[in-house]
Amino acid sequence: MPLAVVRYEETPNPNAIKCWLDGTVSDGPVSFLRADAAAGNPLAEAIFEGGQVTHLLFNGEWLTLCREPGARWAPLKKRLVQALSEET
Repeated sequence: MPLAVVRYEETPNPNAIKCWLDGTVSDGPVSFLRADAAAGNPLAEAIFEGGQVTHLLFNGEWLTLCREPGARWAPLKKRLVQALSEET
């Protein structure tokens, strides 16, 4: 089922953003500390695609997206929204 971002929440880390979703992305905490760790998880693979994402944390109805320092949020949010909308 496709998911959507309900709201973004800033974190103390300027290179991380918490994304609240309208559904469940995982049954509990799941960390992807590198792009290759996302192998086998289509959503995580799609978010990492294109670079500039350093790691992800999925936890129930939210996820945290971490970017490379200096990367812009707008293209990363766009990639996230697209990946979530394609999630089945």
